[in-house]
Amino acid sequence: MKTLCSRLSSLVPHQAPREVVSLPDQLEGATDYIKKLQTNIEKMKQKKNRLMGMSSATGNSSGRSSCSNSGELVLRNVDVRVVGSALEVALITGLNCQSMFTETLRLLHEEGAEVVNASFSVLDNSVFHTIHCQIGESAQGCGAARISERLRKYVYDDH
Repeated sequence: MKTLCSRLSSLVPHQAPREVVSLPDQLEGATDYIKKLQTNIEKMKQKKNRLMGMSSATGNSSGRSSCSNSGELVLRNVDVRVVGSALEVALITGLNCQSMFTETLRLLHEEGAEVVNASFSVLDNSVFHTIHCQIGESAQGCGAARISERLRKYVYDDH
């Protein structure tokens, strides 16, 4: 029991700096915290559903339907940001679109961008890729624009 209470205490954020709190108060605080998280999750789900409804009502102008084989609609999108000699590519694909990620890496390499870091996160049927690159001093102007244009053309053209 002591181990469980200690573990629970480590998972719940503390309001006051390390003061002794009785076990019933700790449990009540944890219960309140969990209820608050559940409320936040419900609000976020409602917001997501509302935004997804707006997206389908506007004809999916922010992205195109993806190559999902499951029959579910998954949007794909690409966003390219340039800060100095750094290039950040944010790519959203469906679960069954690994080829889109590898093709994006190939295209970046072809354009002379050095991939420094690539990561991804999966949420429902979408995969969020983030690719950090370094581009040469000479490629900062028109090179970055060319990379952005090629990525947009690849992602938004039907496959």
